Amino acid sequence: MPILVASTNLGKIQEIQEILCEWDIITLNDIKNTIQVIENGKTFEENAKKKAKEIYEKTQIPCLADDSGICIKQYNGWPGVETARFLGENKATNSYAKERNQYILNKMKHLNKKERQVDNVTVIAYYDGKEFKIGRGTLSGYIANTARGNNGFGFDEIFELEDGRTLAELTKEEKNIISSRKKALENIKRQING
Repeated sequence: MPILVASTNLGKIQEIQEILCEWDIITLNDIKNTIQVIENGKTFEENAKKKAKEIYEKTQIPCLADDSGICIKQYNGWPGVETARFLGENKATNSYAKERNQYILNKMKHLNKKERQVDNVTVIAYYDGKEFKIGRGTLSGYIANTARGNNGFGFDEIFELEDGRTLAELTKEEKNIISSRKKALENIKRQING
């Protein structure tokens, strides 16, 4: 049975396909569908559930949808659900990631390491027309002083791990072992597989 990933973000899709390699994962591109869901929820879970349900209702294919972002402790969890959109809806795509990252780096340039603590949060909703299954994952780290690394996407180049490397300095395989998306997907897998 195919499972539809509700995303057009190629980095995110590839990561999901690699982590769920034993499942029949298809994308909106595979079914030539351009469904746009307005992400106006107040939480990651609201957005993930909304995407999964709306896309299932249009396609009748069991759907996996996620919402994720970074929550900087010094700023009470900002940007949180607005991680992709805090510079405006017109800059919510991955092509503006470097601009968003630079904004965060500039905002935090005078803070010490302890004040740079951040959580990378992913919530994944699976919807099959009958019920939701929700998976959550969190990875803790720091906002780096500078953007580093060429792997990954989104905020990977500014998310620094305890070992001093950013997510963008890891190989795909290394990232897929520790990422918040991996933790959330493993959570979903356990629920679906029983």
